[in-house]
Amino acid sequence: MKKVKLYLGYGGHCFAKAKHVVKNDPNKEIKFHALFGIIQHETKGWILFDTAYTDRFFEATKTYPNKIYAKLTKVVVDKSEHVCNQIRKFGIEPDQIEHIIISHFHADHIGGLKDFKNAKFYCSKVAYYHMIKTNRFTAFSKGILHDLIPDDFSHKVIFIEDFAEKVKDENFGVRYDLFDDQSIYAYDLPGHAAGQIGIQVKTNKENYLLIADACWDERAFKSKALPNKIVKLFFDSWNDYTSSLEKISRYHAKYPKTIIVPTHCKSTTDKLISRNFDLNAL
Repeated sequence: MKKVKLYLGYGGHCFAKAKHVVKNDPNKEIKFHALFGIIQHETKGWILFDTAYTDRFFEATKTYPNKIYAKLTKVVVDKSEHVCNQIRKFGIEPDQIEHIIISHFHADHIGGLKDFKNAKFYCSKVAYYHMIKTNRFTAFSKGILHDLIPDDFSHKVIFIEDFAEKVKDENFGVRYDLFDDQSIYAYDLPGHAAGQIGIQVKTNKENYLLIADACWDERAFKSKALPNKIVKLFFDSWNDYTSSLEKISRYHAKYPKTIIVPTHCKSTTDKLISRNFDLNAL
């Protein structure tokens, strides 16, 4: 693979029950950090992987029925944690971001999209059409807040299935060479959300597979520790979830040195997060 530089950060958090994340874990609240990634590409410049939370979440959930989402999901985010404000501290202006890869359309992954006026948006066609066809009055039950989507999104979206070169993959079936240069591969990881994708990148130090919410805890792909089945109420497809997880487990068995990063797995992400913007740390 062509090497890139990678930085991972947190943009706010919500809370979840540990016993829901992994069946038989304690009945206690744990933080679900909203992870985002900054990739420095040799020719494409700055690329974001997801955009975490912003306080637009609170505006989007002020009234019913979306207010139910806010009651069920206790979100905490400060303006200083907005991705656009974090990157300014690193000397990057939001207008310099021309590419954003969206894993899926849940609020903790797209909260900052409106801050990046010059960006093109890369996502799966399945995820996009599922989002736009979801009724605005029931979308909250699937983690979708339409008010977080930029007004001109449909003019700037790029579907990876149409845009990227498809490469046969022995484990996932297919992968997408996003920029046709072997720098970023996208993988279909449906289940938690319709059309969810993850990406693979390689830095000077490690190989990373960012799997978004394909699972919430590394124990899921390491030892098949599944979440409580109550989460099926919020998942798009339990069958797709278990299928994606099985592929990730096989990948991990074959490539144990690759660092697999579930967005909300604190035991994984805490080791990768730095308050200093060091593109050589990972």
